[in-house]
Amino acid sequence: MKNVIILGASGNIARQVIDLLIEKEDINLTLFLRDKSRLRNKDVSKARIIEGNVLDYDQLIEAITGQDIIYVNLAGDLEAMANNIVKAMEETGVRRIIAISSIGIYETPLRSVLKPYRKLADVIEASNLDYTILRPTWFTNADEVDYEITRKGEPEKGSVISQKSLATFINKIIESPEEYSRENLGINKPNS
Repeated sequence: MKNVIILGASGNIARQVIDLLIEKEDINLTLFLRDKSRLRNKDVSKARIIEGNVLDYDQLIEAITGQDIIYVNLAGDLEAMANNIVKAMEETGVRRIIAISSIGIYETPLRSVLKPYRKLADVIEASNLDYTILRPTWFTNADEVDYEITRKGEPEKGSVISQKSLATFINKIIESPEEYSRENLGINKPNS
């Protein structure tokens, strides 16, 4: 049985990941978000729901204690959030993290809108955690699963990816957490 927590569980990608994970018998799912009324999933009856803020260290420690995998789907002050998450994971012994960043965070000059996503990636990469950082292209609502990945240092490809594709890849990592460990990956729809 895997204990999985989603930080920022009301986001669009998180919603699709929840729909995939809620069906699995071998997953104990915890949803962490500021306002549970923002959950738009059809069924979260098997999930533990915690209202809280990642910037509240005590709430975060309590939420992640005993988890096996943390999936980070956040927006806002990502550097402060990432610092809190890394510190809390190190304190509680939780090792595996999957975090959403953005395409373009290694371009020069770095666009100001991407700076928080770059800081998130830098903080997590500097840790000793078993991380996978995902740098998706822009999201579509297409009902398709079609993706390719690039590794950090390789040219990023594509311009779009369906939310369903990204959620499917995150689910794949949760199913096999030893894969893509300590990797920073671009993800896009081929030939987009």
